[in-house]
Amino acid sequence: MNMTHYMSLLTDNQPWNLIIFMAIPVIMAETLTITEFFILFNNIKQGGIKTLNKIVGIFDGFYFTGIFIYLFLNVVIPLTSNNGWHTWVDVVAVGFYLIGVVFLLPIALMELGIIFKNKSSNERMKAHFILISGFLVVTHIAMIFGMVNPQIINVMTKMHI
Repeated sequence: MNMTHYMSLLTDNQPWNLIIFMAIPVIMAETLTITEFFILFNNIKQGGIKTLNKIVGIFDGFYFTGIFIYLFLNVVIPLTSNNGWHTWVDVVAVGFYLIGVVFLLPIALMELGIIFKNKSSNERMKAHFILISGFLVVTHIAMIFGMVNPQIINVMTKMHI
């Protein structure tokens, strides 16, 4: 079966690529989401859950930025230069995965007080929640398109309807 580069990345070098590129960033994002709900619904201003949320936000933001840089240099540029993409589905899968940096890096920067430092704690919490939600959306889109067999798309373009 043909597969997208997204799925190929996850299935190669088992189990390490799956852990590095999927398990760690997604488990951290899910941890952020769960702690975010606890913080919001219990109006938590400080303590263990708030600290965990902050540490995970910083770690995941910079970790995923590293993934973005690595994949951009070692996958996106070579595939684009050599016309190696497996249809538009492949581009969507990899592209949406990498767009995740737009959501996770600002969380890390916000937690470090580099951005949004003049915003109220409620405004920062709202931005935090929107950013983690955005990350979950784009990574799920990447997963869905990443699981599509790109050969189906080529066959479908030849269909007469």
